[in-house]
Amino acid sequence: MSDSLSDQPVVLLVEDDGLLLMEASDTLADAGFTVVEATHADKALKVLENRDDVGVLMTDVDMPQGSMDGFALARLVAHRWPSIPVLVVSGMGTPGPNDMPDGARFIPKPYEPTTLVRTLQAFISRAA
Repeated sequence: MSDSLSDQPVVLLVEDDGLLLMEASDTLADAGFTVVEATHADKALKVLENRDDVGVLMTDVDMPQGSMDGFALARLVAHRWPSIPVLVVSGMGTPGPNDMPDGARFIPKPYEPTTLVRTLQAFISRAA
């Protein structure tokens, strides 16, 4: 796998906390990912409906805005866009047995930026 930036897919980053969104976005951009930001699930779905280059979804769980939480978004994306791998992050504890779609990954918050980047890269190379 080459290190050219074009090899890194677009990451759709869904996070309602502005500071965390900025930090995660900067971390991923520094690692060579193209980041599209959404502050809640409804915005994320609009992005997915309007772009065909999203390579991975990274979503927070607890998002007061919007019509669904991150688990519901993860399940919907896995159903409607099965080729897009889903990474769920949360500081609210670990997911229950039916929260996550098949194949999704979970990272508890707070996470180390290097953990995030490594997990995404491993995830994407597996999905490719």
